[in-house]
Amino acid sequence: MVTEEAESNKRQKEGCIINCLPSDLIEQVFFRLPVSTLLTCTGVCKQWKKFIRDPRFITSHLQHAPRYALLFFPQESISCNPYPSDAILIDEAWSHSTHAVPVIGPDDFLFGSCNGLLGLYTKMSTIKIANFATGQCLHLEKPIKNLKGDHFSLYSFGFHPVTKQYKVAHFLGDSIEGHSQNNDKFSIIQVYTLGDESWKDIRTPEALSLKCVRNSGVVNLDGTIYWLTEDIIASWKYAIMSFDLGDESFKRIQLPATLEDCAHDGPPIYWIREIDRKICLVTIQSSHYLTRRLHGNLLIWTLDDKMGQRWSQKYNIQYSPSPDYILGPNLVHRDKIMLQHRDCKLYSYELLGDDSETKMCKVTKLLDFRPHKPENMKSYICVKSLVSLDEYKKAGIVRIPRQREGWKLKRWEAWEHKLRNKEEMWNNIYELEHGRMEFSQTMALRLKLLLPRIPDEVTRQQTSLKISQIIPYFPDQQARSLRRLNCVDQKRDFDDLDARMDKYKDICEAISQTMDIIFSTLQSCIQVQMGTSCSNAGIISQNHGDNEDMET
Repeated sequence: MVTEEAESNKRQKEGCIINCLPSDLIEQVFFRLPVSTLLTCTGVCKQWKKFIRDPRFITSHLQHAPRYALLFFPQESISCNPYPSDAILIDEAWSHSTHAVPVIGPDDFLFGSCNGLLGLYTKMSTIKIANFATGQCLHLEKPIKNLKGDHFSLYSFGFHPVTKQYKVAHFLGDSIEGHSQNNDKFSIIQVYTLGDESWKDIRTPEALSLKCVRNSGVVNLDGTIYWLTEDIIASWKYAIMSFDLGDESFKRIQLPATLEDCAHDGPPIYWIREIDRKICLVTIQSSHYLTRRLHGNLLIWTLDDKMGQRWSQKYNIQYSPSPDYILGPNLVHRDKIMLQHRDCKLYSYELLGDDSETKMCKVTKLLDFRPHKPENMKSYICVKSLVSLDEYKKAGIVRIPRQREGWKLKRWEAWEHKLRNKEEMWNNIYELEHGRMEFSQTMALRLKLLLPRIPDEVTRQQTSLKISQIIPYFPDQQARSLRRLNCVDQKRDFDDLDARMDKYKDICEAISQTMDIIFSTLQSCIQVQMGTSCSNAGIISQNHGDNEDMET
């Protein structure tokens, strides 16, 4: 028998063998492990913890990490019922996650994703930076308190690869006579570098369109922010503005000249998007009669050379009918384009053809995101990373929220109560199934004891088969704990619960009918046996009487 001391020595020896492997080999093994496993590995030994927490390894692991499409649905009220903010991850195999992202609160609004960190706008006095894989969070004081007209779409979050700094940017609307905020123009971008003591105001070269920022979106790529702005001189009245987070400089980028050749129907609609780590301009015509209804081909240009402002057409997508809504700020994931429709369903299409004529084929429905509204859904590319927020916790701008946060708010008590009721119903159905299983097994044992009373062999075998049928099969007998699923799987879970309850009722009804047949068969056989016994008793009695007469 192996003693505890021998087992401990064996484990130490095995640990030494692993640690004696070349560091580059250990590194290659760790590169292939998910963040959740690596976090567990930090508790194995000090050497592994030091290795995994090393900034160089964190950076290298980040470069090897698989890329997800993160679909975000902001909180909204539908038919007077509040629905919390939610997010769904779609992996490289196009499978979507089931559980909610824990760092996203019910009232949070996502405005950026970078290196595994999420930028979240809250309705409190803070902005939240969170690592959704590790659960770490920082609450940053907003640049201006109680700002009227402030909106999550006016914030951006990015990382500059040269300075190695994370920065949050806020488009500050111009004030009118020192009173309310102007929803049309802004002349200042407020910038905060994680770890600094305060926000910094950067003045723009001119007053720029705030409406364009909200309507066309903001993309943060390789340390530079891009957005559309009005340009009266340009033939298409628009241009792209860029803001470098490193040197905090601005640059105007003209739209591709080929836009002039586009056929006109209604006014064109433009979006700034990221595809294959490049800035892209997406445009489609709107209808003359319904400006929100898209019409015609979906045209996508790629900015190939930022300095030379050189564009190339990436896609000219023929699609009929046209999509109702365009995802933002990411549109393409794993060589497939994602488009959403008014029926609240998200589809992926494979793109076939060249840049002059691209057709969409092999359509796949990814998910049904009802009841959330399609015009509010956003898509970001994200990774799961080990990037730590510890070094920024001592910054003067980091604050602990004064208000109650997230699910602790009273307005979400009813929502939490609904989830708990659902889990209680699941546990109740498990108990009912377990009780039915025990009852059926007991009845089956008792009924089998009566089988010898059936004289006919065929009838006895048929009855035995029916007795085995009254023992039901219920999968997944384990009671569940409270699980916070995302909106898609929560809806599926409710549907599964309804189906499970209906199935339980059907099984109980079928068992009841089968048992009635078994009881009827047994009763008939017993009655026949009793009748035969009585008949035999009469015959014996008669024979006995005849014998007595003969003797007399």
